This record gives sequence, structure tokens and C-alpha cells, in this order.
Amino acid sequence: MMKPISIFVCGVQKGGTTSLYAHLYEHPALSPPSRKELHFFDDESRNWELPEYHGIDAFFPADDGDRLRFDVTPIYCFWPPAIPRIRAYNPVAKLIYLFCDPFERAWSQWCMEFVRQDETLPFAEAIREGRKRMDGLPPLAPQRRVYTYVERGFYAEQVRRAVAHFPRDQLLFLRSRDFWYDHVGTLTHISEFLGIPRFPDGGPKREFVRTQKSFPSEPTEADRTFIADLVRNDVREFAALTGLDVVDWPVMRGVHHQHEVNTKRNFLTHCSRPTTSSISTRTKSAAHCPSLPA
Repeated sequence: MMKPISIFVCGVQKGGTTSLYAHLYEHPALSPPSRKELHFFDDESRNWELPEYHGIDAFFPADDGDRLRFDVTPIYCFWPPAIPRIRAYNPVAKLIYLFCDPFERAWSQWCMEFVRQDETLPFAEAIREGRKRMDGLPPLAPQRRVYTYVERGFYAEQVRRAVAHFPRDQLLFLRSRDFWYDHVGTLTHISEFLGIPRFPDGGPKREFVRTQKSFPSEPTEADRTFIADLVRNDVREFAALTGLDVVDWPVMRGVHHQHEVNTKRNFLTHCSRPTTSSISTRTKSAAHCPSLPA
């Protein structure tokens, strides 16, 4: 095996990885592959009991010197064996993740699959009854690459898998929204993580633009609520594991407000609870209750 890949952008699908690839491609300290997604470590046709890595070298120039090689294949974070395979291949590799709202991610993936004609169901049906198409299938069945609109949005398990195989200082978890709205700040964070000079500022990249096509359905508030109810607890765990802020994600819409309502209700119940003490004591006790926003 020649020089190994030392940087992996592992996901998430539809999280901006194509735009990030365009920035990585332009960095003089990095050696880009001949195509964005190598799909080497999720290739189930290979013998993973005795893996052969020689084929990887064909994707990179033989004379790339000390430039760091990278692979941007966003299914790696979701495909269960991919991360342990990367660990076995290069235990000192650094992994980058871009996370976006699970509902927005699901819609974007559905649009892609519909344009490819790999999906025929309307979005609302695909994320509900359409999930049954995977019932009884093996964990690595090909259908799980296509119909997992909801399943790919359970991020906590994917983060747990990453930290189970790599030290935290080799993992970088980022928000897609931060990358979209502050690409310079995000790229600076990435360059510091990789230990390379700052990226040349060629402006923001918008490499993937959704095809202007007439879709048979549009996402609705009912669809958002459906996915939000499924993933909300997982998103909370994900936020705790990564330290990323998810309050502006659509699947968390209304959660902060409801928390304030519940807190205020508990506060009012506590402050109005009858006691056997004197009126002056009760008044003093109420005065110590913290003020809450209306």
C-alpha cells in the first residue's frame, strides 16, 4: 500500500459534502481523488476479512508528494461497517462530519432519488409506508442505500459509532448551516483541525443545485411533524454527544417554547402551593421565585 488516505468526509448525505469537496479540491496541501466519492469502504463486494487496499492508489496521482489524500463519501457515517473498516485501514485518519436538519435532509434525498428514478412514491408516502419496503431485509441490503430517508437522520448512533472507533481529537463534527452561512469560519476550523494552512478564499461553493423538475409532492408541516416526532429524542442525544446547537433545526421547532411553557407552569404551581405558614411567610416565599418570561 502506498500513502494512505488521511482525511475522510464521512457525511451526511445532502449535508453539503459536494461543496466541501470543491473547497478541499482547491487546497494546495491536499491531494484530491479522481472522483468525489470513492465508495471503497462501503463496497460489499470486497473481501473484508482479507482486505486489499491497492486499488485505492489508482484514484490518486503517484507523484502527490507530501500532500494529504482525502475521500468524500457521505454514506460512510450511515453504513455500519464503513467506520470500523476505515479504522482498520488507517487508525490515525481524521474524520469530518457535516450535519443538517433530518427533515430537510430527508426531503433533499427524496428529490435526488426521484430525479434518478429510483423512487416513485410521493414524499409523504415514502417517509411513512415506504419504510416498510426494508422490512425483513438484511442490514446491508442495497435498498437501504435508497429508501432510508428517515433512518439516515438518526445521528446519535452514527456519532456513537465514530467515537467508538476513533479518538475525539480525530473527529470534527460541524453544522451544514454554519458552512452555508459562514464558509470562511468553517473552513478555518477545518484547516486548524487538519493542521494545514488556511483555505484560499475563492468564495462560497454551491456545487449541488436541485434539478428544476416538477415533483409530485412538496413537503408539508405534517411531514415535518412526523419526522420530528421520530427523531427528536435522538437529536437531543446527538447534541449532547457533539456539543452542536440544534435549536434552529426544523425538527426542533417549538421545543424550546414548549420547554419554557412547562417550566413556567411548574413555577406557578410551586409558587401557589398552599402552606400552613403565616401570610407574611408565604409572601416572602413567593418573592424568592425567579421571574420567567411571559
